Amino acid sequence: MDERVKFIARLLDGETMSGLCREFGISRKTGYKIHERYRDCGVEGLTDRSRRPYRHANQLPFQIETLIVRLKRERPAWGAPKIKERLARLYPEAQRPAISTVHTVLDRHGLVKRRKRRRNRAMGTPLSSSSAPNALWCADYKGEFMLADRRYCYPLTVTDYASRYLIACEALQSTKEATAFPVFESAFKEFGLPRAIRTDNGVPFASPNALFNLSKLSVWWLRLGIEIERIKPGNPQQNGRHERMHLTLKLETTKPAAETMLR
Repeated sequence: MDERVKFIARLLDGETMSGLCREFGISRKTGYKIHERYRDCGVEGLTDRSRRPYRHANQLPFQIETLIVRLKRERPAWGAPKIKERLARLYPEAQRPAISTVHTVLDRHGLVKRRKRRRNRAMGTPLSSSSAPNALWCADYKGEFMLADRRYCYPLTVTDYASRYLIACEALQSTKEATAFPVFESAFKEFGLPRAIRTDNGVPFASPNALFNLSKLSVWWLRLGIEIERIKPGNPQQNGRHERMHLTLKLETTKPAAETMLR
């Protein structure tokens, strides 16, 4: 405000508008606006003014908003579409608020009930300990690592629990179910069907949003008569033998990584 007072004082003393605007670092349009405010309101016109708009273009009248809240409390089962149609019948001459506007009013007053999405939490299953070969298999992905050609590799590994024999180790381009099916199909044809397969709760062995967290792959195993064992989330030691094999696999194959998946 002090700068505006100085500006007006020197302007009244006869200095030119263009020269003062250059000195104060403002445009001539702003200079004339300051002068016009002083001429209309005096020194009070030079004070800072609120930038809040005089009106909100999309703000509902207070009476309409109150009616929306009252209708919702009288009819708790009504949603925004029904309340909008009720308003149209009560006040056909008034402009109809949008459904989204009615919903916003209800939400602002805490009248919107949000459904909580049910999510099946991953749980571990009872784990067996077999000493017979080919009775229990362990399967997992050895994380992902980048090859020399800048592509990622996802090794799918399967071992026998009792003998620790490496049944399968396939370099895949992703963890999608479509790429995992051929690996297990080939292993079943060569070694037969195990009594059970132990995995973690990740994709594609489990599906977080499916019933009992069953994925297409695990459903296929069940249809073949194979039992499913899952370790508890955050407990990789329950599949410790398989994880130990992964450490050896990492040391032998990723330092340095191959140029491609075929080499």
